[in-house]
Amino acid sequence: MATIRDARFESVPRHGALFPAFALIGWRWVSRNLAAAIAPIILPFIFLYFLRLISPPRSIPLEIVGAMLFATQHIGSGVLGDSATWRIEARMQDLFVASPLDKVRYLFGIAFSNFIPAVPALLALAILLRLTVDVSLLGWFVLGSAIVVLWILFSAIGVAISSRVRSQREIWPVGNLTFTVLGMLSPLYYPLTVLPPLWQAAARFLPTTYAALLVQGVLGLPGTVPSNLGLEALLLVGLAAGGPALALWRYRVRGGA
Repeated sequence: MATIRDARFESVPRHGALFPAFALIGWRWVSRNLAAAIAPIILPFIFLYFLRLISPPRSIPLEIVGAMLFATQHIGSGVLGDSATWRIEARMQDLFVASPLDKVRYLFGIAFSNFIPAVPALLALAILLRLTVDVSLLGWFVLGSAIVVLWILFSAIGVAISSRVRSQREIWPVGNLTFTVLGMLSPLYYPLTVLPPLWQAAARFLPTTYAALLVQGVLGLPGTVPSNLGLEALLLVGLAAGGPALALWRYRVRGGA
């Protein structure tokens, strides 16, 4: 029986199929449930709509950039939900532990599958940004790099938190509380200067703050705080490397719910 089974799967590729497989998971989730693609669009657009009513028109580009970074950060909530659900309910983590797939590739696969539903929101916001302000190639590069860094960082935070969640009922409140609060305390939809001095100091402990300040500075958006863009870029790179490493270290591979 073992010989027949081995022969049957000899033609199945053993390498290079990780990201296509997890991309398929993300795409099937969107294709079967349209709300999965609509939800990431609605959340940042709700903030943009009301800010458009109360803020001056010159602030719109800054708010659109903030919406893109906020939508990226919120991917961590989906990663937390999938990782916890697959561990607690589907018991997929047990299968992962017994497989040759290493922890890093497994967790990056979960992050990649959750990036797929956020793509329509990011594309729509990018089009809006282009219609409201002239963005240089350097600006698009910096914005795209900031999005990638935040995606990696907050996906890592999501999987780290997911390993500590004990039941399905904890996923929704923990995820929304963590990522929404972090997003609203960072100067994404508003300049850092509008915050009281104490809040400004607190905001500088959040990684999204440096992404926002870097992108705002490179694009030259109104309300930008004079700062050292090189230092902020260096801090983001450090977070991109150190944050996931710490999160993966805290992630519990074994031990179910």
